[in-house]
Amino acid sequence: MIDYPIKFRPILQDKIWGGSKLRDVLNKPTTRDRVGESWEISGVKGHISVVDNGSEAGKNLQELLEEYGAKLVGEKIYKQFGNDFPLLIKFIDAKTDLSVQLHPNDELAKQRHNSFGKTEMWFVMQADEGAKLNIGFNKSVEKREYLEHLENGKITDLLNFEEVSKGDSVFINTGKVHAIGAGVLLAEIQQTSDITYRIYDWDRVDDEGNSRELHTALAIDAIDFEKKDDYQLSYEKKENQSSEVASCEYFTTNYLPVNGEVQKDYSELDSFVIYMCVDGEVKIDAGKHSEILQKGESLLLPAILNDIKITGSGAELLEVFIA
Repeated sequence: MIDYPIKFRPILQDKIWGGSKLRDVLNKPTTRDRVGESWEISGVKGHISVVDNGSEAGKNLQELLEEYGAKLVGEKIYKQFGNDFPLLIKFIDAKTDLSVQLHPNDELAKQRHNSFGKTEMWFVMQADEGAKLNIGFNKSVEKREYLEHLENGKITDLLNFEEVSKGDSVFINTGKVHAIGAGVLLAEIQQTSDITYRIYDWDRVDDEGNSRELHTALAIDAIDFEKKDDYQLSYEKKENQSSEVASCEYFTTNYLPVNGEVQKDYSELDSFVIYMCVDGEVKIDAGKHSEILQKGESLLLPAILNDIKITGSGAELLEVFIA
């Protein structure tokens, strides 16, 4: 039975831009030096999360959905998404700059890839001095101007860069060009989709001298060329209280600093809840069951769990659900 907080085995992804922080800072189980992403909770085909604790250990997320349905995710969510889990939860370490990219909206992704679009948000867990994110353009751009800069290798002249530090958070609408900069470790909450249009990759090659594929033609119809200051997220930091960081039709993310004991009542919420521990350590009590959640770990509270007690000292959680 799924009457307990569920942990999944992290799915670690090597990337050309990845580093060692997922291992050295978040204690992910690997000896590799180029791990860029830890997929914490995933229903993406080919990368489906497997339960790591409790009575359901060894089953994957797809099997849980097929067996428990609305008890796992909530009545409304199960009616809308069926056996497709709607969110993809990650930790990301950029040792070097990620490619400049964007994601299509739901309509375009469905039409071209039979997939959801990819609206996402980032929460910075650690950033080296001077580390930056690319979010959008630094001015509104004409399509012709964009293509000229792209062809001449000067696309970065059009990009908006923001220096970031621990606790900063940004929201990325579909169509907005973006890139995680070197030295940033962050948590990512997104729609379940692995559709990315890469438009610039810093002219780098892999160990065999090959460049990664660019998606110039696909991206043209998906890009939002307007400069929009719609990405900066602000939130309160009230001890032992959930404060909204981001809310959209796809997910809500709250920031919850824990120092002592927090009681949560989810009886009015028709949704699963995900906790991502971005600092410190907490104990999660749900009825007869309890779990320790450490920095760099995530867990899923099934929708049938209502009364939760969280205990910790100086810990920070992201609380994610679908309103």
